[in-house]
Amino acid sequence: MKYITFAIPCYNSQDYMERCINSLVKGGEDVEVLIIDDGSMDNTGEIADDYERKYPGIVKAVHQENGGHGAGVNKGLELARGQYYKVVDSDDWLEESAYRKLLTKVKQFCDAGNPEEMPDLFVCNYVYNHLDEGTSREMSYRNVFPTDALCTWNEINHFSPSQYLIMHALVYRTEVLHRSGVRLPEHTFYVDNLFAYQPLPYVKKLYYMDIALYQYYLGREDQSVNEKVLMRRIDQQIKVTELVAQCMDLDKVAEQYPKLAAYMRRNISIMMAISSIHLLLINSKEAYTKKKNLWSGIKSNDRRLYYRLKFGTISGLTDLPGKLGSKLTIGGYRLAKKVYQFQ
Repeated sequence: MKYITFAIPCYNSQDYMERCINSLVKGGEDVEVLIIDDGSMDNTGEIADDYERKYPGIVKAVHQENGGHGAGVNKGLELARGQYYKVVDSDDWLEESAYRKLLTKVKQFCDAGNPEEMPDLFVCNYVYNHLDEGTSREMSYRNVFPTDALCTWNEINHFSPSQYLIMHALVYRTEVLHRSGVRLPEHTFYVDNLFAYQPLPYVKKLYYMDIALYQYYLGREDQSVNEKVLMRRIDQQIKVTELVAQCMDLDKVAEQYPKLAAYMRRNISIMMAISSIHLLLINSKEAYTKKKNLWSGIKSNDRRLYYRLKFGTISGLTDLPGKLGSKLTIGGYRLAKKVYQFQ
């Protein structure tokens, strides 16, 4: 049995992918590592093939035409044989001791032979690593979930303002991902947001481990979360924001999981804020039109959600009227960036 399938979407990743792969193959025969070579033009494909030869039965090299990060995630999920599925970006890695603890816990649940008592989702901590600066910062969920215990969405506590679930923190049960129907758009950045959102209502039981599992590298100039890069790719950010806002009926989710619905609504608010702020930073007539269209699109699709976002969450503060409103929004963003030290 393969307990966890790891998918590594790779595009021109030759300079850093080996650190990622080396951290994952330590799981041995209990895991499978799918290296998805997404039409790379460097030696990524050759490196993937070398690892498949070195680790037969553990590593599989998959070569496909370029479709972007989402295509790599989709292909990995299509091929996954593991009971659980996790995406690891090619410039990131897993911390060894935390990884072994997670794998041990996954095996315990799987080997117990009671599918009804298996978590649909494992949540673990992740670490921002600014390697060039020699600094790191762990993001945990100790205040949100009970530690080392099965729970439901109705037993969680509130998330802090700077705290939300991202793909790096999540290890989904593969079956749950299939049931959710999540499929990421191709040739689009920021699709991780959809992967960390759409399957959540399909999670009946979850299990939080207070371990610093995922090591997230920050610092490359071409990273999609870099402010200047995000401004260049704002249309893709807007696209994913709209997909997230439209993919679930949160009123229906609230009937069963009111706390989850509140979190998901806040997640949309954060994405709306990110899109709105970066459109303001672009500071062009076209950008202001896109911002107006983004908000009006939300309003036409779900009027109730629109008013909640506009007047009940942080995103409303990024849609203040006039030039003064824009200045206040950007000033608040700069201050928050300095305080919370996000990219």
